[in-house]
Amino acid sequence: MPRTTRLKSNTKVYHVILRGNAKQDIFLEKQDYCKFIKEICNTKEKYQYELYAYCLMTNHVHLILYDKMDNLSKALQSLTVSYASYWNKKYERVGHLFQNRFLSKSVETEEYLKTLCRYIHQNPDKSGIAKMEEYPWSSYQEYINLGKIIDRKQVLILFGNQKQEALENFIKFHKINMVENEMKDYIEYEMVGRLTDEEAKKYIGEILEIKNVKQIAQYDIEKRKETLKKLKNIHGISNLQIARITGLSKRMVEVAMK
Repeated sequence: MPRTTRLKSNTKVYHVILRGNAKQDIFLEKQDYCKFIKEICNTKEKYQYELYAYCLMTNHVHLILYDKMDNLSKALQSLTVSYASYWNKKYERVGHLFQNRFLSKSVETEEYLKTLCRYIHQNPDKSGIAKMEEYPWSSYQEYINLGKIIDRKQVLILFGNQKQEALENFIKFHKINMVENEMKDYIEYEMVGRLTDEEAKKYIGEILEIKNVKQIAQYDIEKRKETLKKLKNIHGISNLQIARITGLSKRMVEVAMK
């Protein structure tokens, strides 16, 4: 993952999203989920962060973590590299498993932290995969039962001073479905994380196996269309940016992408 400048959180709490490259699945069977959780444990110990919530979906991961030692980038790089190495060896593949950079957003208020936990835990239900209470690859069950890899104390205290009271309020809060506008804010957040022009040039060059992206403008019409279609689902790159770095008109790019 190329290094980028990220805004630091005053609370050191972040919502992190890791996505499969080109939206590919990153978990195919139970062993994969277990391996990723094991790598979380390893990086927690090494980089000394606390994990407040998580949800492993088929092609992406949500994490809420407290980066008390300011090791966010190093911890996530270690996590993704270790898991990608396991994945590539197991499935006999090469190349990037994860999207070239992770998304992170600071969590600055207690109310936002509570709502974010609910949003993350409700992901399987909203996606039609499983009910929140039954999904085995999120931290919801760890809150209800006994935390294994999460640090739940700081979140539960937001729901009450007594353990039983906090758990009851936590469950009650999670049973409230997020309203449409509230969901929209989070969905919009997940779609941010644009690449710089230099990052986009490098990334496109790797995908197309070319050294200079401006050579796309020299292709004949059909070859250019087919080439641009390969860039259609790259997260973090807009049509305007593709036009800018290739020297094509925005209209040409938009027509090819349809």
